Amino acid sequence: MPFYVKQGQIPHKRHIAFEKENGELYREELFSTHGFSNIYSNKYHHNMPTKALEVAPYSLSHGANWEDSLVQNYKLDSRDADREGNFFSARNKIFYNNDLALYTAKVSADTDEFYRNAYADEVVFVHEGEGTLYSEYGTIKVQKWDYLVIPRGTTYQLKFNDYSNVRLFVIESFSMVEVPKHFRNEYGQLLESAPYCERDLCVPTLQDAVVERGAFPLVCKFGDKYQLTTLEWHPFDLVGWDGCVYPWAFNITEYAPKVGKIHLPPSDHLVFTAHNFVICNFVPRPYDFHPKSIPAPYYHNNIDSDEVLYYVDGDFMSRTGIEAGYMTLHQKGVAHGPQPGRTEASIGKKETYEYAVMVDTFAPLKLTEHVQNCMSKDYNRSWLED
Repeated sequence: MPFYVKQGQIPHKRHIAFEKENGELYREELFSTHGFSNIYSNKYHHNMPTKALEVAPYSLSHGANWEDSLVQNYKLDSRDADREGNFFSARNKIFYNNDLALYTAKVSADTDEFYRNAYADEVVFVHEGEGTLYSEYGTIKVQKWDYLVIPRGTTYQLKFNDYSNVRLFVIESFSMVEVPKHFRNEYGQLLESAPYCERDLCVPTLQDAVVERGAFPLVCKFGDKYQLTTLEWHPFDLVGWDGCVYPWAFNITEYAPKVGKIHLPPSDHLVFTAHNFVICNFVPRPYDFHPKSIPAPYYHNNIDSDEVLYYVDGDFMSRTGIEAGYMTLHQKGVAHGPQPGRTEASIGKKETYEYAVMVDTFAPLKLTEHVQNCMSKDYNRSWLED
């Protein structure tokens, strides 16, 4: 996954001469993963994608490490870290390890710069805002609560219709972000039992090629280092492409949750996987239907994973004092669960209205200065009874 897509004009075979009407060649670019041994796409440019006028340093910081943070439960209001910036410069790094990094952003400005994350796939959850994702592959109409899955190496721009209220939660993955294997059959098609299907995935629509010579700024991210490459030709100059690597969108409201007789574990709310972490989401659903069921989650200790929740909308049944844009981190080796009284209050409830994105990592997370500056100081005392 994703599935094979073909758009625009392409030759009848790969790696053969593909000529324009004037006899010049279109320039084929193989966009491959895992050293030519996994999914790939072939793109056909009007001009060589390698033509760069200049490469220069580019300075951008997202937040310093909090060196002496404690291993404990954390709650923070990510909105307190907001700063001015565009879809990539406004990002604040909150948590990270060698497998991923988690950012929040209040996007306040547009930019004409192109952006490419060379070392990481990105999952951009659009908490607030509507607009368009522009890339080499075409355009995707962006709606509130879309997951935008953007493969590493993709040159793109993310533009919004109105910058008065745009908020993003960004998951940067140093491994490929995938549709879970147990959602798919042996041929790659999504199973009947999967919580979403191919119809729910939005792929790019190729637009007319922009064949324009000039000086086009491309900001490239290599881990935590940035560079500015000035391209001689506009990067969105494709006449056609085909393959299985491209940006795509999935809206959280299309997710069909599982419901059980008794409380289901968080893993049953899985949406995407990657190496050493998973992405889950919680959406409105009927509660458990055993006559003595307890809808609130049981107290649990994440022996093998750190658990991050990004709260999107609704009433979060197990906890008070939570608003949209808040985040919690429950670290491995530290028990957590409902606040006092919330377990009892959940008994007899028939349904919930909540939206949240959860990231479970299988290696400990490091914290940044934004956690220190935005955290609720008394969160660890929220389980104490009066």
